[in-house]
Amino acid sequence: MKTKIKPELLSPAGNLEKLKYAFAYGADAVYAGVPRFSLRTRENDFREESLIAGIQYARNLGRKVYLTLNIFAHNAKVDGFIRELEKVVEWEPDGLIMADPGLIHQALKRVPNIPVHLSTQANATNWTTVEFWKNMGVNRIILSRELRLKEIAEIHAQVPDIELESFVHGAICIAYSGRCLISNYLNHRDANQGTCTNSCRWEYDLQQQSSSLLTTEKNQTTVSADNYKSPGNGFYVEEKERSGEQFPLEEDESGTYMFNAKDLCAVELLDDICNAGVMSFKIEGRTKSTYYAAMATRSYRKAIDDMAAGKSFDPSNLDDLTALSNRGYTTGFYTRNPREFGENIQDSRSKERSHKAVGLNCKWDQATGLMWFDIKNKLGVGTEVEIFTPGGKEIIRVSELRDNQGKQAEWIHGGAGRGAFPLPEDPGEFAIIRRTLYEEEQALVGADPD
Repeated sequence: MKTKIKPELLSPAGNLEKLKYAFAYGADAVYAGVPRFSLRTRENDFREESLIAGIQYARNLGRKVYLTLNIFAHNAKVDGFIRELEKVVEWEPDGLIMADPGLIHQALKRVPNIPVHLSTQANATNWTTVEFWKNMGVNRIILSRELRLKEIAEIHAQVPDIELESFVHGAICIAYSGRCLISNYLNHRDANQGTCTNSCRWEYDLQQQSSSLLTTEKNQTTVSADNYKSPGNGFYVEEKERSGEQFPLEEDESGTYMFNAKDLCAVELLDDICNAGVMSFKIEGRTKSTYYAAMATRSYRKAIDDMAAGKSFDPSNLDDLTALSNRGYTTGFYTRNPREFGENIQDSRSKERSHKAVGLNCKWDQATGLMWFDIKNKLGVGTEVEIFTPGGKEIIRVSELRDNQGKQAEWIHGGAGRGAFPLPEDPGEFAIIRRTLYEEEQALVGADPD
């Protein structure tokens, strides 16, 4: 019987802090963007010095860092890209995530010792495409998000000697594999040049054309294959800041074609995905918070370890993921056609589901017994909080609070610098403090004004 290889857990790192937290909570590798040549350029906090520091930090832990250079370049960026490659080779990353065939050609020719991973942007959907890129010298294929498990297994069977990576969690673009045009059209910022404005997350109203008239209404109806009815004269969406600009929606029994309203969550399918031939599980989210990077990594780390140990799926791993900000979850194309999931454009914006991060960058003062932390959200005396560490979780009720000046306070607020509360022992450098939204609602009844 062939031994199953324990898959790599690949987490997002939008800056050095997120990189460190991702590793602390169990990532085997992270991916980070190279300025100017990576998608999410505007939200990328990495610069040359911090990238080098992050790669060295990973090396000391025996972990890996993959650099994203996955734009589709116009002529003006090609020469700059080639110059950047000369720097990148000195940083000694563990791989380059790339999409543009011409830039891949340059990388394979100029830095042949650095493995190239084909970005999901390149949209590899079949085995002969995978074979082509393998023959070109690419080491790993990050598969299209549009693939079902059966198709992935077929690719692996046809081309068994190449690494396959697949997204298992996070936001899904307007185009699942990221070849998006709406940002370019609405804001003249090219998503595939690294300047996406996330236009698919803006607030839109649904409009229906009636004869020659347009009537606007909030759409609260979920459309699925089971309750599908012809839209008749057609639907449009209008972004709230762009009155009079209507965007047509194409709709049939398979769903609505413009926006994706849900996030991917495949934590319950990891064993099936592994069996299909995937050796790296990727979490989306370089632009998301440190809290998100840590907690998503923690959940998938536990799920992978349980899978490797032959244990059944632990529902608590899913519970922790639903506590993160999300737009509702779907398993995407892995197990079924997405038409089986309802479409709802009114629910496309992210919502904090059940918890909020309160504090990061914790430092315990042994002399005073106070744990100081960066304040991320409001916290009041009497609130029950969960303190997560890479080793577990502790629940306490806050008996006392100190503000940024060390003075006692009933409330401390996000953005107010550092705060503190008593704790009997040091939770460690990578502790995360969070509270439930229920705790907040209870505490705010007749309490602190905002």
